[in-house]
Amino acid sequence: MKLAAIVRALKEKGFALAFDGTGGNLAVSDVVSDSRKVLPGAIFCCIGGEKSDGHEYASVAESAGAVALVCERPVRTELPVLFVESTREVMGELASLVYGEPASKLLMIGVTGTNGKSTTTYILRSILQAAGIKSGLLGTIVENDGVRERDAERTTPESCDIQRYLAAMVKNKCGACVMETSSHGLQNGRLDGCRFDVAVFTNLNPEHLDFHKNMENYFQAKRLLFTKYSKEGRVAAINADDPYGTRLLEEFPARGFRLSDVSNIDLGMDGSSFVIDTGGAHMPPLPLKSPLVGDFNVTNVLAAVTALRGRFDDAVIAKGIAEIPQVPGRLEKHRIPNGACCVIDFAHTPEALRNILSVTRGFCTGKLISIFGHGGGRYPSNRPALGAVAASLADLILVTMDNPRDEDPALIADGIVQGIEGQNREKGREIRYQVILDRKEAISTALCIAGPNDVLVISGKGPEKFLTIKDRKIPYSDAEAVEEWIRLAR
Repeated sequence: MKLAAIVRALKEKGFALAFDGTGGNLAVSDVVSDSRKVLPGAIFCCIGGEKSDGHEYASVAESAGAVALVCERPVRTELPVLFVESTREVMGELASLVYGEPASKLLMIGVTGTNGKSTTTYILRSILQAAGIKSGLLGTIVENDGVRERDAERTTPESCDIQRYLAAMVKNKCGACVMETSSHGLQNGRLDGCRFDVAVFTNLNPEHLDFHKNMENYFQAKRLLFTKYSKEGRVAAINADDPYGTRLLEEFPARGFRLSDVSNIDLGMDGSSFVIDTGGAHMPPLPLKSPLVGDFNVTNVLAAVTALRGRFDDAVIAKGIAEIPQVPGRLEKHRIPNGACCVIDFAHTPEALRNILSVTRGFCTGKLISIFGHGGGRYPSNRPALGAVAASLADLILVTMDNPRDEDPALIADGIVQGIEGQNREKGREIRYQVILDRKEAISTALCIAGPNDVLVISGKGPEKFLTIKDRKIPYSDAEAVEEWIRLAR
């Protein structure tokens, strides 16, 4: 696309920008905000970040072959410059134009909420695949363009990266994209250039309040999926059991779902069966079998089915539910040779930890051992709350490290221990606990302690493949730590 045509299109969309016309015939083939990713033909968008300012890398982008810059202030360059008030506000729509508005060529499904987003996207994608629709996936776990898959760096990428992924999905003959939409991504405009056909709200619990400051701001960020980023006539599936979901239902036309819409629930260690009845007289009760474990996963299935029922035949939906793949780091089971079971899960909020421990307590006939920490630079009041939840459900707790970032992991552990000891005093009992900051050592210790019929729940990191300590990402995986111990124990 020619630079002059891009400028005209942005102005038609209502963006205020200054451009002197220099280089209007230059062809633009890419849009990036990271100077390390600049290739010849790219527009480089200068964004002021938390740790660096893209304007300082304009010369790097120019040397790498950028054909133009988007800036908020003058920089030293020979390239054509589009001056805007906010680079971030323009970037998504700019990238959408350069890549041929790919979101308009896909069935766009967005999922937002605190817990359950990743699992719900996997369920939705499984239904789409059962319907014969090739689908891309963007979320906390992976970024999949329909052909290539890689580990995700963040739940919702930058807007220019999202548009590049969507263009790849179109090129790879995908018919749909299923995407987790985080509160950070929504509030920071990373979804610009996207409009969703289907929007799903799972729930809202205290998290990211270091960023949003309070629950109302957090809710308003999530609400953007249903306002700024929804197409006219979109379908919305909203959890009516959640008070914030109730607020959304009062404001927007949507399909509400409740766990009470599900009957004949049979939960087991290897899956569940149940009947969903949400459609009234024109949609009969729908019996389903799912390989996912736990009542909260029944709710996740309910969310996905509510969103897509009516778009596809019930037989297709039932097939998609029966074929849901193992979601990495979400109730991921590992069998220990002595008969114990290890479960790895991403649960990192008090509510999520309560869910996972309640589920595993249901099929644990021995000791329930909980191993977890809490991330540095995150909502500190969750630390004693996590400790209290674990002390109310587990028989043994190992407090460890979980991405301490710039905080002292020992001080983070102290916050968790306060919750454990407070719960012990309140209940008048003594739940055993140990603090072992080295995460791999903590897991090894728990596996050595575990006997037949015991269940170990390792939570907080799920599928992550690193530990973030200060500004370093150190390779590490809970699953690899468990599998290595099993190999050595044989």
